[in-house]
Amino acid sequence: MTTSSYLPNDDSGKADLLEHLAATLPKYAELLGIKPEYIASLQADALAFRHALHEHSDWQSFSQHWTAYKNQLRDGGNGSAEWPITPAQDHPMPPAVMPGIIPRTTALVAHIKTLEKFTTAIGQDLWIIGTPHVVDPTTWKPILNVQIKAGHPVILWTKGKASAIEIWVDRGDGNGFVFMTINTEPNTTDTAPLPPPGTSAMWKYKAIYRLHDEQVGQWSDVISISVGG
Repeated sequence: MTTSSYLPNDDSGKADLLEHLAATLPKYAELLGIKPEYIASLQADALAFRHALHEHSDWQSFSQHWTAYKNQLRDGGNGSAEWPITPAQDHPMPPAVMPGIIPRTTALVAHIKTLEKFTTAIGQDLWIIGTPHVVDPTTWKPILNVQIKAGHPVILWTKGKASAIEIWVDRGDGNGFVFMTINTEPNTTDTAPLPPPGTSAMWKYKAIYRLHDEQVGQWSDVISISVGG
């Protein structure tokens, strides 16, 4: 059994904490004497950081798509000859904030803990007090879902306490399951070239969690989806 720090190590966990703190702190603002400008800054930081994570993940996948397309263009293959599609801007862009979101947040948390009416119960409700917990990575098993977005499959998954997820794909080309990607942030778009126009293929996916750069736990159940060119 270990006692966790309130501040997660990974960016996804930090984003979750920011969003929870931004949503929950206002109900204690009057009791604790938190100034409105602190609440507004925290809420802006939470929106900006989550947006940055989404954009980073989308463009990371787009970069992988271009690598696959460049290799196919150079060496040949059975994929589509169409240029890769630029990721759609499907997340509203929040106002920009000054750098230093996490230092601002930890400073605010430290201030909150010094306030006269702060209690352990409030700290637990705000997720700013670490709690004892038992971690058993051998039991971890990803639960995957998949949907089509802009023609490409999007593998939906949650991160939990894992560092990342490792995804493998079977494109029905006789090669079986092959390594696709390692992602640290949900969700994952398969940006590989689509089948030629007028054709379709059944693509299958499976995944396993990673912790400290190693596979842990159990493989997910296999999911599949029909992909058309």
